[in-house]
Formats: sequence, structure tokens, C-alpha cells
Amino acid sequence: MKFSDFVQVDAIKASVTALQKPDVIRELVEGLAAAGAINAADQEGIIAAILKREELGSTGIGRGVAVPHTKHPSATKLVGTVGVSHEGVDFNSLDGDKVHLFFLLVSPPDRPADHLRALENISRQLRDDTFCRFLKQATSVQDIRQLLDEADHNQFA
Repeated sequence: MKFSDFVQVDAIKASVTALQKPDVIRELVEGLAAAGAINAADQEGIIAAILKREELGSTGIGRGVAVPHTKHPSATKLVGTVGVSHEGVDFNSLDGDKVHLFFLLVSPPDRPADHLRALENISRQLRDDTFCRFLKQATSVQDIRQLLDEADHNQFA
């Protein structure tokens, strides 16, 4: 699976403005709704589901990265977005560091394989320090899109 299979380019946030975990999740989900990737009427339920998932354990996986995600009955296909916070957000990460890179996923409950493949792709790409460094420095949606495209074409990992 590639980023281009699920990342909604119109929902990418090159400069996340939120400073707290729930607000970051809201900002990214609202971006998906504005891009038409999810139904705006479902965004509150999706936000609540992601926050409930966060209660089980932070999706801040360390090294400045978080992958908030959920399966939601309103989702018809796997969708995701990317956000970059230049300030960093306390996300209760496993390593205690602030998070700068967010990969948010929403998928249908009946498609767990897609969900897992997307998480696996994100995890694999984020092991590459160069990819992470460039992504953290990205200042535009076009920069982020280009980096995701390069990752899809194995120009990093």
C-alpha cells in the first residue's frame, strides 16, 4: 500500500495550528471533512472514536510522530491525512517528546486489512530519518505531497 492509496491531498495540513492533542485530532478530521473524504455530519463521531482509541494508549509512537487512527462505521474506504506541527504538540508519546508529524487514518470496520497495511506503510517509511527530517521541515502542502510521492516510489526506504 502507498500513501497515494489513502492520503487525501486536499486534507493535508502543512502547518497544524492546534497546540493540544484533542485539538490536533479535530483539526485533521475537519480537514478530511472539508476535502469531502468523510461526511461532515460524521466528524464528531470520528473525533470521539479517535480520542477513545487514544485512551487505550497514545498513538504517539516516538521520534516526533503520532498516528491517530480509528475504524468508523461511516467510513466507506480507508482515508487519511498528514499534518505537520512546527511547534510540536504534547501527545503523551511513548518517548515523552513533542509530536511534529501526524498521520491520521479513518477506515471502515469491515476492512481491517487495509487499515493494517496503511499502518505498516506509515511505520516503514517513518523508520527513515531523512524522510522524517524533510517532512518536519516541509512548509507547504506541495512539499509534503512530493515527499509522500517520493516515499511511494522507494526514494527513501
